Amino acid sequence: LTQVLSGDAIIVRGQPKGGPPPEKTIGLSSIVAPRLGRRATGNVEETKDEPFAWEAREFLRKKLIGKQVNFVVEHKAPSGKEYGYVYLGKDIAEGENVAESLVSEGLVSVRRENIKSGNDVLQKLIELEDAAKAAGKGKWGPNSPTDHVRDIKWTIENPRNFVDKMGGKPIPAVIEHVRDGSTVRAFLLPDFYHITLMLSGIRSPMFRMGEDGKVTSSAELFAEEARFFTESRLLQRDVEIILESVNNNNFVGTIRHPHGNIAEALLKEGFARCVDWSMAFVTDKPEPYRNAEKLAKEKKLKIWKNYTPSAPQIQAKDKQFSGKVVEVINADAMVIKLNDGTLKKVFLSSIRPPRLPDEKSGDGKTKGFRPLYDVPFMYEAREFLRNKLIHKKVMVTVDYIQPASNAFPERMCCTVHLGDVNVAEALLSKGLATVVRYRQDDDKRSSHYDELLAAEMKAAKSGQGLHSTKELVPHRVADLAGINCPRAPRQMPGSGGMVEGEPWGQEALQFTKDLCLQREVEIEVDSMDKAGNFIGWLWVEGKNLSVALVEEGFASVHFTAERSKYYSPLTVAQSNAKEKREKIWMGYEEQPETPLLDDTIQERKIDQKKVVLIGVTTQFHISVQMVEKGTELEGLMEQIRQEFTANPPLTGAYTPKRGDICAAKYDADGCWYRARVEKVLGKEAHILFIDYGNREITETSKLASLPSAFQGPAPYAVEYGVAFARLPPDIDFQQEVFKALMEDSGDRELLLNVEFKTGGVEYVSLLVAETKEDIVKGLISDGLLLVDPRREKRFKSIIAEYMKAEETARKEHRNLWQYGDVTEDDATEFGLGKR
Repeated sequence: LTQVLSGDAIIVRGQPKGGPPPEKTIGLSSIVAPRLGRRATGNVEETKDEPFAWEAREFLRKKLIGKQVNFVVEHKAPSGKEYGYVYLGKDIAEGENVAESLVSEGLVSVRRENIKSGNDVLQKLIELEDAAKAAGKGKWGPNSPTDHVRDIKWTIENPRNFVDKMGGKPIPAVIEHVRDGSTVRAFLLPDFYHITLMLSGIRSPMFRMGEDGKVTSSAELFAEEARFFTESRLLQRDVEIILESVNNNNFVGTIRHPHGNIAEALLKEGFARCVDWSMAFVTDKPEPYRNAEKLAKEKKLKIWKNYTPSAPQIQAKDKQFSGKVVEVINADAMVIKLNDGTLKKVFLSSIRPPRLPDEKSGDGKTKGFRPLYDVPFMYEAREFLRNKLIHKKVMVTVDYIQPASNAFPERMCCTVHLGDVNVAEALLSKGLATVVRYRQDDDKRSSHYDELLAAEMKAAKSGQGLHSTKELVPHRVADLAGINCPRAPRQMPGSGGMVEGEPWGQEALQFTKDLCLQREVEIEVDSMDKAGNFIGWLWVEGKNLSVALVEEGFASVHFTAERSKYYSPLTVAQSNAKEKREKIWMGYEEQPETPLLDDTIQERKIDQKKVVLIGVTTQFHISVQMVEKGTELEGLMEQIRQEFTANPPLTGAYTPKRGDICAAKYDADGCWYRARVEKVLGKEAHILFIDYGNREITETSKLASLPSAFQGPAPYAVEYGVAFARLPPDIDFQQEVFKALMEDSGDRELLLNVEFKTGGVEYVSLLVAETKEDIVKGLISDGLLLVDPRREKRFKSIIAEYMKAEETARKEHRNLWQYGDVTEDDATEFGLGKR
């Protein structure tokens, strides 16, 4: 027997054969049970229990559920429902007639109308009912009928408060319905709270819900089997429920059954997968869940039948090593010296160091931005690790290798233990880092991922570090007054690799190091900036460093120097540097100021040009070629090939310099193309192919002087910014954006429209020329990009379309929205608020 619908109706199933068996509903003949109350649905109002309806249902449930029964069909109604007698036991002759048992307890009434002679079964039921009345049993007793009507709470006004009130204690319950393998409805006893419960830490294949909230015929693979697995073990069983959290007004928790943990059983059989957002709520340890899923993956059971590991396998000999920490680079990276003296750079698995909030990142970074000091808690995180680890022996377990991509080198991601302390977990518990969220099929994660989530949640609840609402006192850093100096290449926090420096930034840094490092200096504090950093002047051996940098062509005079007593020597130094046309002033010419764009423009200007997308940068700029100039480009390339075929360059005759326009041999086809030298490091040069937008690191021997006849045409690859959209903060999703943008564009012609210009960069929208499909809007709808709104009236319509696409992606949990609102904090996003 599978389910008891009421005191006079049951559902039975046959034995399963290769899948869920068919069901049959049986009504008990000759008796009438009190009707159970029903919740309000649609236009149907809520109804109350008839007296003793629950007692009759429970009497039958406790006697029959999960037991073997036999039944004899007496007749079949026009509706198709069958009526008969049900016997508890293996055969009818010796089995217990459950209708007689119900009548004997005074829980149901006997149908006395149309009594036919010779019906011994009905006659016995009448006799039993008369005896129950005489004995005052059940509904025939002296007690008030209202004492036997449940007060059902179909809704709970504040689920979060209810969870807190329960305090993580086991609550007796009866499972009333199984929606899918990991979602059930239940009554909490004895107060009859009706709840929908999602099992913490797992998700089974689901059924599609229609607009009316009902299950449709569409279902994910193995959804039926997973539901049957749970139904056959839990439906109408007595269990204990531990409420652990809330998600979209549904409760999240654990079900305890005497025969074991249903969540773990589902995972072990391949009927469910672990989910990170609710795993941290699991009352018991999560290791059994992960181990059960791992076992199902290895056996390729059910949902894992096509599973292939996403992380490369690491050999046992390389899995663990020990060493001494000799340098803490930042809040997630360190250098470890092994016993043989070799150095290894390792990254802490699955954590993200402090970073700027989304609204302050990107273009919001001011000049002179110092991640270590200007990113909140970055300095504290690095100091925490430095104080704990420097010159200490640690044990390292390699979890996964993050392959190199774009500007980011390959990373060895590890769990580092100092004694029994997991360093990443300790960092998270202080609120000095956050946990990286992964796609469900991504195996590249920490071997202690659930402990990391729990540590982060604990820090968030206690308001530690990054989760604090208190204003952080900024770190003060001395800054030179009166000048602008180009930035050198630098390591960005988190998963961001090396950020390319500005032209002459590295040389300016080296000049200052040579002049000042470990020398005695004198400083004069002029003022303080808004962050509390000192701004002033520095002398070394009687030389003003600001003037020296300007004089050498490494810096320009800032307008704030006009109020300084050193303005005169600064302007003289800058004039001399400009005349020399060296370093930052190379190729300098006075430029007339361009007027600002008219902010009164009311209508969006449409002037579309046909282009082909040829590249995307990590700053989310695109490189395109104009279709109308395709013939010109082909002609130029043919001339260059003919020139270099007729007059091949002499290897080593050309010495490249930064900023040179030269010829470069492309490795893929061995042909020569125009290129700009961006950096020279020894025998290697960083170059940009100016007509195709791609960058390459090549040997200087593969560069040659470009004849002046080919230097005249402007670059055919033009760089633009993407309008009205921004990249998601997660590095993995950024890579998905770049891949999707190139795949969606392919070799198709696009319509490019310049929408606005900011910081010297033109920002554009892109449509597919043939279908007029908006590519950026499509990526937003797919949940890969975020809307970057603007306030100008002329953009109101297109921004509204993009916002609508983003809302669709958010509601349907597509890609970066799959675990919740990525614009909110991590705690809300992963389980403490709406999903």
